[in-house]
Amino acid sequence: MIAVIQRVINSSVVVDKTVINEIKSGMLILLGVAKDDTADDVKYLTEKIINLRIFEDENGKMNRSLLEIKGDLLVVSQFTLLGDCRKGRRPSFTDAAPPEKANELYELFIEVIKKSGIFVKTGKFGAMMEVHLINDGPVTFILQT
Repeated sequence: MIAVIQRVINSSVVVDKTVINEIKSGMLILLGVAKDDTADDVKYLTEKIINLRIFEDENGKMNRSLLEIKGDLLVVSQFTLLGDCRKGRRPSFTDAAPPEKANELYELFIEVIKKSGIFVKTGKFGAMMEVHLINDGPVTFILQT
């Protein structure tokens, strides 16, 4: 499982020229699910993300988590994060989970985050989306299980 984490001032998802979800200050997560991922990967990644101290404290240091600032979270499924570009000129997606499994773990990821009390919005699984964001910093991290 791969998560690209971006600290944002705001972010939104557009499908068919319509904004389907948007958040204010918090994180945008682009989430890729691998074929070997399990619920344990979801548990590890969700715990890490909600407690990751990437928001500034009163001294300007990255010392506060999403939970502490009561920030919003926008989660967007992105299988292309599993694209292997090492050979040839076309990415290989053999490591990506099949859609049914990917959607199951994506939904579990969202459910676990919501149970923590974080305000969560999502993209539309499997849809062509436009993801808009204003990156705060910019601050971007990649977590992988």
